[in-house]
Amino acid sequence: MAETKIEDIRAMSDDQREEAILNLKKERFNLRFQRATGQLENTSRMREARREIARIKTVAAQSRAKKK
Repeated sequence: MAETKIEDIRAMSDDQREEAILNLKKERFNLRFQRATGQLENTSRMREARREIARIKTVAAQSRAKKK
């Protein structure tokens, strides 16, 4: 999964953001198992996934604050 641009995240609906977060959390879970078993080839993907989750959560918080 390639890095999502901030404009794309802002264009998503709340449900799409939640789904994206859920998918990224599942991916991180699988990456942790791959690392534990020594099968992880792209170690930087763990960091990218973590940052992408944070990016989506930040945009979601900004949109909630804007709605108030």
